[in-house]
Amino acid sequence: MTYQIHVGLCENVLKGMPDNSVDSIVTDPPYGLKFMGHRWDYSVPTVEQWMECLRVLKPGGHLLAFGGSRTYHRLVVNVEDAGFEIRDQLMWIYGSGFPKSKNLTGEYSGLGTALKPAHEPIVMARKPLVGTVEKNVVQFGTGAINIGACRVPTVEPLTGGAGGLLSHIRDGKESHQHEWASDQLGRWPANIIHDGSEEVLSAFPDAKGQQGDLNTTGKERPARVCYGNMNAPREHQARNEESKSAARFFYCAKVTKTERDEGLERFTPVSASDMTGGRKEGSAGLNDPRAGAGRTSGARNNHPTVKPISLMKYLVRLVTPPGGTVIDPWMGSGSTGRAAIEEGFSFIGIEKDPDSVTISAARIAFSYKKAEETL
Repeated sequence: MTYQIHVGLCENVLKGMPDNSVDSIVTDPPYGLKFMGHRWDYSVPTVEQWMECLRVLKPGGHLLAFGGSRTYHRLVVNVEDAGFEIRDQLMWIYGSGFPKSKNLTGEYSGLGTALKPAHEPIVMARKPLVGTVEKNVVQFGTGAINIGACRVPTVEPLTGGAGGLLSHIRDGKESHQHEWASDQLGRWPANIIHDGSEEVLSAFPDAKGQQGDLNTTGKERPARVCYGNMNAPREHQARNEESKSAARFFYCAKVTKTERDEGLERFTPVSASDMTGGRKEGSAGLNDPRAGAGRTSGARNNHPTVKPISLMKYLVRLVTPPGGTVIDPWMGSGSTGRAAIEEGFSFIGIEKDPDSVTISAARIAFSYKKAEETL
């Protein structure tokens, strides 16, 4: 388990790295929210930058990249145009978003210009395989995602539909047989992640009795095409779960001030005004989440978009094989690096801002020391 930190433009640093040398890419790149007054200047990572990422990634290696809800389409198009296969979109849902609306007054009171942000999309993409998934995994260790390591814990009995069993185990077995019982490993990981806040939990309905009793009024239907026969349904009881359906998904609270500043005890706290560039209340810049929107106090870690370590640990664990190397071409304050080290992976980080590099180096060193103490 090692880590490297590089200062410079990611495309320049990546060009000095060998082909097929990293196992996964987990990153929080620029969202493209500052257009510089030009329609063409969207500021999301370019196709050329993603092509360098693709080159250093092993065949079958996965990319997870955060995006902005307004500019996510440009992020994904560039990733796809670089040669990645788009596999899925993950959603991190939270309840503490800061409204960025220009509210009107007078006779137009009640009108505004924007919704409250409550999610960040994450693109999941994969470098094309060499052969089948199984052959790619055998040769490179990449190509599949770590379902078992990312299951969501539960104490409730699971049916196959909840991800407790695989279809090749369930099919053809009677419900009372041992093979049909839940393996209790946890729920199958979903493409929704939430912050566990009361606001988010209340948006999910109770899941009790969501699936009703099934009787055997149906009958077998012979196949006329290539998909096989349709078996008659088997009787089973309704699924009656005790918790709200949000419990089906991995949850992670937004980053705390304590976590932001871990490893930075010797740093001088930065005021909220400095974190937002001294912008006045109500200005467009202040409403940009990447400029510290909604923050009321300063911190030693003045990076505007610090991600929670537990969220990043979940993401690197999902797409990185054991003992693998994670790279973050837009490292920021080093949350991906902290997560990779704490999960036992090696890490390569690239960041062009020297101040952010200083912060990330201290934070990653903190996690490295913590990981060493647990060995």
